[in-house]
Amino acid sequence: MNSDVVINPTKTDSTSSQKTGDGIIKVSNLHKQFDTKGGSVKVLENINFEIKDNSFAIIFGPSGSGKTTLLNILSGLEPPTQGTVEIEGEDFYSVSSDQRSLFRAQTMGIVHQVNYWVKSLNVLENVAMPLYLTGVDRTIAQKMAMQNLEIVGMQEFAHSRPLVLSGGQQQRVSMARALVANPQLIFADEPTGNLDSKNGKMIMDLLLKCQRELNRTIILVTHNIEYLPLSDTQLYMVDGKITQSGKGQNVPMTEIINSLKSELAELSKLEKDQQ
Repeated sequence: MNSDVVINPTKTDSTSSQKTGDGIIKVSNLHKQFDTKGGSVKVLENINFEIKDNSFAIIFGPSGSGKTTLLNILSGLEPPTQGTVEIEGEDFYSVSSDQRSLFRAQTMGIVHQVNYWVKSLNVLENVAMPLYLTGVDRTIAQKMAMQNLEIVGMQEFAHSRPLVLSGGQQQRVSMARALVANPQLIFADEPTGNLDSKNGKMIMDLLLKCQRELNRTIILVTHNIEYLPLSDTQLYMVDGKITQSGKGQNVPMTEIINSLKSELAELSKLEKDQQ
C-alpha cells in the first residue's frame, strides 16, 4: 500500500494500549422492517455476527441487500425492529438517543460516499465539528483538526470551502473529520465509490493504517471485491441476510459471482435509463 500515507503516532491515547482481539461489536437476532402504506417491508432478517477489536471488517453484497441499513444500525443512526447491538458489552439501544449521540461522537468516526458539509463553514471548521459537539474548546478543536488535515495531506485547503474541492479531496477531508475525535470505531460506507483509482487507494491506505498502526476497528461497506483480501472479517449480504467468513476462509466464489452479476445488472439498468 502507499508508504507516503503517515499516521501521527502521537495521536494515540489509552485506547492504543488496550488489549486487542476481544469482541467490540456483537449483533444478535437482528431484524429490521419499515412500515409503509402498502405494509411492512423486511430489510434485515436474523442477523448474527461478532466483530473483534482492532479488526478490519468488510460488508459486501449486491445493491439493495441491506448493507447501508445495517451500517446505520451499527452506528446508532437507525434502531433495529428486533434484536440487540452490543458495543463493548453494552446494549447500544438501551440508552437514550442523546446518550447514543454522545457515544457516537466520542467513539465513532463515519465516512460516507456522499459527504455532508456545513456549507457556511470552511474545511478546518467542518473537520473540527465532532469536537465542538462534545464540548472541546474551539482553539484546541481547530488545532486537532489541523493535525488531522496534515495526516491526509489537505492542510493547505484548511480555509477553503469544502464544496470547491474535488471529489477525492473532499473524501480525504472526510477521513480527517472521521479521525479527529480519535475514535475506536471507524465506519466507512462506500468511501471510494465515487473516486478514481489513485484517490481510492489513498483512502484505503489511510483505513489500513488506522487499523494497523492505531489499533482502530474498521467496518467498511463496499462493492469492490478487490478489497476483500485486506479484511479480517467478511460479511456477505444478500436479501437482508448475512454469511460470515474470517481471514483465510474465502467467501464462496458463487457468492462473489452473484454479487458481480447484480452490480452489472444495476449498471446496465442505469445506462438504459440515461439513454
